[in-house]
Amino acid sequence: MDMTQESCRKFVEVLASNAPAPGGGGAAALVGAIGTALGNMVGSLTVGKKKYAAVEEEILALKSRCDALQTELLDQVEADDKGFVPLAKAYGIPKDDPHRDAVLEEATITACAVPMHIMELCCQAIDCIAVFAEKGSRLAVSDAGCGAVCCKAALQAASLNVFINTKSLKNRTVAEEMNATANRMLDTYCTKADEIFQTVRANFN
Repeated sequence: MDMTQESCRKFVEVLASNAPAPGGGGAAALVGAIGTALGNMVGSLTVGKKKYAAVEEEILALKSRCDALQTELLDQVEADDKGFVPLAKAYGIPKDDPHRDAVLEEATITACAVPMHIMELCCQAIDCIAVFAEKGSRLAVSDAGCGAVCCKAALQAASLNVFINTKSLKNRTVAEEMNATANRMLDTYCTKADEIFQTVRANFN
């Protein structure tokens, strides 16, 4: 079931249940899409306004990019579900099966791929939101701040779905490479999202 086709209420209901999906990864993807859309809304409220004519071309390009990011993030809700299936099956292999460890290792690496991609998409979204916050309509700047906060939360949530899997990998070289990549994104973009929030907040003090 593609949960993005369900109502918000249904999504939350299933999320709270004992169903294996959606879980943290799918929730992160949805929150990232919402954050991206909030930034995109600032763009929508900016284009066509004479006051912002000088940046209209840039804002339109950002809106197009965010349209694509929103779609891709929403696609990750179902992708995360599918990415977890091989891992769930691998855990069901009898422990005395000689192939179990190899299958489990491969499935664990596969399970890391989607949350890692969600992180990458959230970083791109935060880059876009930074511009919306700086150059977009002042009447909607609070929404850019909200978008940054949501994308930061999604970034952090997705990272936990990477780390819980890399912890169990036997190949520590691969695990540490993925951890390093995830940590670089966290260090750079959590800081950037915080800066956007503080800059937006300063408008109201």
